[in-house]
Amino acid sequence: MKKLLIGLCVGLLLAAAVITYAAYDFYCYMYTPIQKNNPQIVTFTISPGDNFDRIIDKLHKAGLVDHPFKFELIARWKKVGRKIQAGEYQFSKDIPPFWLLHALANGRVALHRITIPEGFNIRQVAERVDASGFARFEQFLSAATNPTFAKRLNVPADTFEGYLFPETYSFARTAGAEKIIRTMVGQLRKHLTPERKKRARELGFSVHEIITLASIIEKETSVAEERPLIASVFHNRLAKNMRLESDPTVIYDIEDFDGNLTRADLEKSTPYNTYKIKGLPPGPIANPGLASIRAALYPEETEYLYFVAKPDRTHHFSKTLSAHNQAVRKYQLSSGRP
Repeated sequence: MKKLLIGLCVGLLLAAAVITYAAYDFYCYMYTPIQKNNPQIVTFTISPGDNFDRIIDKLHKAGLVDHPFKFELIARWKKVGRKIQAGEYQFSKDIPPFWLLHALANGRVALHRITIPEGFNIRQVAERVDASGFARFEQFLSAATNPTFAKRLNVPADTFEGYLFPETYSFARTAGAEKIIRTMVGQLRKHLTPERKKRARELGFSVHEIITLASIIEKETSVAEERPLIASVFHNRLAKNMRLESDPTVIYDIEDFDGNLTRADLEKSTPYNTYKIKGLPPGPIANPGLASIRAALYPEETEYLYFVAKPDRTHHFSKTLSAHNQAVRKYQLSSGRP
């Protein structure tokens, strides 16, 4: 009987030792990188519909999981096997299995950067989105010119021209056109603070009109410090019921513009030809940055009514037509410009 008890105790101790060792080994596996000090980035994709066995197989082939059975035990213990989200992922090979599984279950997909410069119009934004691999040009342009989608996002226009705020963004490769547009519109709205909306009302403009004016300012100059001066000219002309006579508005309505603005172009009657219409065009001609929006809201106080481009890309500003004509002869005609 005594021997039996001793044998039983020894057996229990051995079992406890085995269980303890197994638990320790399991714990070490969870928090120990497969390849220590290996920062090599591995990219792989989990497709919609992949089951957990397929996911583990992909991770194994990518060199991120060396013991599929142990990895599966962690997933079962944490009950996250069915929570893993589809998408493109990027991990370094020194990530421990526990944190790898945690990232997969929380959908921490790889993010890619895209920069939208100030002054891009919708087509240029669509080209950049296409080139960056987020959505095809046609898909993005279709979404960005969809009146129903614009209405859903409370944009007071039939397209998102002017509302795709220029900035550097990070998106998952699978983000899609609508998510990208929602994010850009949301970013613009963050900058349209209550104070700025109030300022627009004080000037007698709607927010849409301010964005329209800001887009024209954006296209008229690439020199940041000139924007409040450009804005002052347009505000002064609007106050005097003068036509804006802005070349970029005419160009916006010319399909496949070749860089040569002709007299015939200026004579065409279109909604965007500010040589023909009075006031602002029906909508923005580009997506303005914050500096141009600020300029539209807070123009310099001047008496300028005209400006002309100089060879160094800055502008000469004039109060009278005669002074403006002199500047045109000096800076445009004398340099051989049409």
